[in-house]
This record gives sequence, structure tokens and C-alpha cells, in this order.
Amino acid sequence: MATLLERLARGEVLLADGAMGTLLMAGGLERGAVPESLNLSRPELLEGIARSYLEAGADIVQTNTFGASPLKLARCGLADRSAEINEAAVRAARRAVGDRAYVAASCGPCGRLLRPYGDTEEEEMAESFRSQMQALWSAGIDAFCIETMSDIREARLAVQAARSLSPTAPVMATMTFEPTPRGFFTVMGVTIETACSELEKAGADLVGSNCGNGSEQMVAIAREFRKWSRRPLVIQANAGLPELRRGEVHYPETPEFMARKALELRAAGAAVIGGCCGTTPEHTRAMRRALDGSRKDRSSLGSV
Repeated sequence: MATLLERLARGEVLLADGAMGTLLMAGGLERGAVPESLNLSRPELLEGIARSYLEAGADIVQTNTFGASPLKLARCGLADRSAEINEAAVRAARRAVGDRAYVAASCGPCGRLLRPYGDTEEEEMAESFRSQMQALWSAGIDAFCIETMSDIREARLAVQAARSLSPTAPVMATMTFEPTPRGFFTVMGVTIETACSELEKAGADLVGSNCGNGSEQMVAIAREFRKWSRRPLVIQANAGLPELRRGEVHYPETPEFMARKALELRAAGAAVIGGCCGTTPEHTRAMRRALDGSRKDRSSLGSV
């Protein structure tokens, strides 16, 4: 199989998987429990989730390691098991997909604020990311996926940690933005222009956004990213904004709606399209059909 970066260089649009937490909860994750603890106690659940996304047509599946940095795991007393937790997640994903899809290591915020806003030094945070990513890289991932970042300093440290382990491993870096009257900003005040500049300088191969927005807003975010970056774009939208219905969280965007928006995201310049909170294999399957069907239509027109 060609590498992820080789396929993107050829102009392919790759489909990433959808939400992890949504399916973990459907599989029995108790409210308030640590999702990453399931890597040790129920690896078969993770394997099943990865397989379901593969069968739905995903080219990229992510590991259940979003909160598996030592700093994040320290809050629940699992810091000393970080390497074990990360390695188990990679093994579960790889058992499910083999070499039929890329395994991307999910790395989220560590849950601590850097000085002067918090009590964490940059070197402490950098070392936490390096430790997590070393375990992931040693276990055999195909790419790093640094995601849901709001602080550009933290995002930069995470990208640098990944890049320090390999000069050639694909590094994806996405931040979460909110719409304002003045444009899109993260909760820490980072603009898309700044995100592009800083993430690229840190070594990211792909940049973009995930979480916090439904598909409609993500199309606008993708267009804004394209103004400031020529790197391949990663866009992973929520299935809309969550709503509370009869005491249950509900995400309103249907698979069919997200499939239509996947075509708009591709037209806006997205090279990797996937889902975030609330999305399921059914959303992935619908996006796969839309992207493949549209590609066939264009091929047919080109041969007339």
C-alpha cells in the first residue's frame, strides 16, 4: 500500500473514520469512566469499532488514545500505564484493519494549561507528548493525528514531539474553532491564519480542524484554511451540534446530510474528510458512497 502522503500527493481524497466516544458509550462505557482504560480491559471493543469503520469504507482509522498522554492520565492515576495503554490501542486497531487502512494515532490536549495561564512548564508538556508518541510510534502506527487543540503553543509542542520521532511520518494537526463576528477563533484566541503558520513551522504535513462544528460551518472553515495554507487539509465535523432530547444527547446531522457536505468539503480543498462527535459508521458509509459516486461521475464525463 502506498503511504498516506504519497496518495495525497497524487491528488486522492482520503476518508477518515468517525467518532470513537460515541461508539464506546454505545458499547458500554460508563458515564465518567476513562475511555482509554478500555484499551486494557476491553481491547475487543476497540477492535470491533475499527473494523466497523473499515467496513464502512474508511481509509484511516484512529486509535483510542486521545487522552492517553501521561499528563492527562495522571488525573485518574494511570500515568505510569501510559505506554501500555497506547500500545494496546495500536494493536487493537491493527488487528482490525491490517494493511487495508492507515492507523493514525489520536493525540489530544493534555488537560493542563501552560504558564502563565496555568501551572505547567513547556518542557513538562513536551516530555508528556514525547512519551506518548514514542509508545505509539514503536507500536507501529502509520501517522500521528494531533487533534482538538485550542492553544497554539500546546499544538506546536505536540507536533514537534511527533516530528522528533520521525522526519517522514505523516503528522496531521487540527484545531477547534468557534465562529465569531470577527471570524473563526479557538477558545484561546488562535486564528486560522496563525494556526496554519505555526503548525506548518512546527512540522505538520496536514493542517485543519475537527470538532466543535457541524458540517455546514466546517465548509466555511475549510475555505478559510485554503486561503492561508497549501498543505493538505484535514476536516472532521461533528454530526451537528449536540441537543438534549429526553435526557439523551442527540446529534442532528444524518448520514445523507454529511455525505452531501463531504462533496462540498472536497470542493473547498479538504484532502482528508472524516467525522467527529456523533458520527458513526453509517455516516462514514454514506460519505464513502458520495465521494466514490462523484468520482465515477467525473471519470465518465472525462471520457466522453
